[in-house]
Amino acid sequence: MSDLSVLTLARNRTAHLLNLLEGLRRSDRLPRELVVVDMNDSALALPPAPFPVSVARLPDRTLPLAAARNRAARLATGGRLLFLDADCIPSAGLIDAIETALDEADALICPEALYLGPDDARGPWTEDALRAAGRPHPVRPFPAEGLRPEPNPGLFWSLAFGVRRATFEALGGFDETFVGYGGEDTDFGLTAQATGTPLLFLGGAPAFHQHHPVSDPPIEHLADIVRNAELFHAKWRRWPMEGWLAAFEAMGLVARQGDRIVARPSAG
Repeated sequence: MSDLSVLTLARNRTAHLLNLLEGLRRSDRLPRELVVVDMNDSALALPPAPFPVSVARLPDRTLPLAAARNRAARLATGGRLLFLDADCIPSAGLIDAIETALDEADALICPEALYLGPDDARGPWTEDALRAAGRPHPVRPFPAEGLRPEPNPGLFWSLAFGVRRATFEALGGFDETFVGYGGEDTDFGLTAQATGTPLLFLGGAPAFHQHHPVSDPPIEHLADIVRNAELFHAKWRRWPMEGWLAAFEAMGLVARQGDRIVARPSAG
């Protein structure tokens, strides 16, 4: 039996989540369980699976992502954790590859995410088709196979990562002072680096990131990003989310003044 629990958060991504569940069903090695923290307004109803599935309700429009991930980890029973965003489809070899990597290294293990187009995985899909359609991230290079140390903790991303449960707990989980969108990922990556926990990139066993509409920069999350960026700066004396903050400044929405970010008059 696998010792790996898969953890995910669900909000307005039910069709994507069902594909994640189908990917787990097709895994070469089934997970110990799937733990879902349900942040939808109405409770999720998921089909049966060949492994235990538990759903914990946390309806909250503030999107407490850090707190929700920590809750999922507390509910998990496995000694190894694989966090997957609800829009990720695991490849058949992902669970086995993460477990093997965590046997070898006490680290944060990020598998490659391959990005799908709008029409990919909308209907019946095969892994071969997803691999053919998936595109790599432009600034996160992964090895073709196996593990590669990544020295930049700013490239850690909670979209998909594995970690030993004891290590996650020793790191204190995600900092729950970060509420809403942005910042908590980079904070967790820097915390890991500060405690000597390496970041490793894993190739050959990807997660497939399903398409959904996005805005760049994410103006709808402006207030969250500003608040979390100020918290991050106070903690680490550097700014996170530099690209988004620079875009907001170029749009005349905000200005950085020392360790503060203030709204410009044009932002209302």
